[in-house]
Amino acid sequence: MTNPKSKIQNPKSLVRAIIRRLHPYVPGEQPKIKGLIKLNTNENPYPPSPKVLSAIQAAVDARLRLYPNPTAQALRVELARFHGCAPENILIGNGSDELLALATRAFVEPDLPGGSRVDPRRNTFARHRSTIQYFIPSYSLYPVLAAIHGARTNPVPLDATFALPGLPELHRGRKWDFQAALTFVTTPNAPSGRGYSAPELEALCRAQRGVVVLDEAYVDFASENALKLGLRLPNVLVARTFSKAYSLCFLRVGYFVGPPELIAAVDKIRDSYNVNGLGQIGALATLKERWYYRAQFRKIIATRERLSASLKGLGFEVFPSQTNFILVRPPRFPAKRWLERLRAKKILVRWFSLPEVKDFLRISIGTDAEIDALVKAAEGILGRSQPAFWTEAGSGAPRPFGIVG
Repeated sequence: MTNPKSKIQNPKSLVRAIIRRLHPYVPGEQPKIKGLIKLNTNENPYPPSPKVLSAIQAAVDARLRLYPNPTAQALRVELARFHGCAPENILIGNGSDELLALATRAFVEPDLPGGSRVDPRRNTFARHRSTIQYFIPSYSLYPVLAAIHGARTNPVPLDATFALPGLPELHRGRKWDFQAALTFVTTPNAPSGRGYSAPELEALCRAQRGVVVLDEAYVDFASENALKLGLRLPNVLVARTFSKAYSLCFLRVGYFVGPPELIAAVDKIRDSYNVNGLGQIGALATLKERWYYRAQFRKIIATRERLSASLKGLGFEVFPSQTNFILVRPPRFPAKRWLERLRAKKILVRWFSLPEVKDFLRISIGTDAEIDALVKAAEGILGRSQPAFWTEAGSGAPRPFGIVG
């Protein structure tokens, strides 16, 4: 209902045009009823260390009336010690998503209409400076961040194996922009789970003339990482998070590692007190409990491999994964129908409507009991069964479903 005394007849007219056209990021479904098995948002299925929980609980006191440290300095110092660098190489964010958004604002010019009619070379330079590029499929937040900022996008398709293209291939394709202001590379890739080696990432980063963000949200489940590139190359930022591997999704803590000059630029536009105090305390306590989480990583990786083998036995095409999820092409029915049938059995997995991945499901690695339920549900959907055991990784001995060793 409009105000008859106001000259504004439609409040939507007050919204920026690019925001009216924006398709927002869509997160995975959050359960609204009890009893659902949640295998759709890539969370660690196991809780934080008891010492981390104790540290957070002990901080719920009169300190809640105070602002937290504005730069999360104690956490910066501890992370710098862990990664063998200086605190000036570290920036803490409200999850790594905030840092990705800040990078778009710090390094990319909005794409202004009109351009330069006098000097075409200036138009070309402006196009590069307003371009955010990324491979597809990858994190679906990237095009949203570009749209919000009013930047150009340059999505470049991966091949059917989701492998990282080499430099000769990128040059031949003539679509990749080696001058782009900002390039996002999800490594390991999401949603495929494919891991990329440090040498191939380094070759790509050295060829780029703009900033490259290596988004390592899932790297704790991979066989190698590329963090050293953020400390070695002048144009590379490495993004990490305490959410996926360290069971702190609820508190939203992420960080950048990179050259002090780039870190300082992003820090200039960071909101004051952007990381809550309980998150800072939880992340600090987590760094002291790395042994606890490494044991969890080994358990999740073992479950990932056993689940992959079980689904292959049921006719699923399963892609190799270096993450805490797997990408599968299900048999017999379309992927969206599998999503619905599993949902009917109270199991949530992720399906994307994008053409590149519409034939696949992404399945987060849960506990052994949750994976037991998933495999049983898949057997029921297919009307078949297989022996109720997995093979213990590396031993050849059968292992019953749902038993945690």
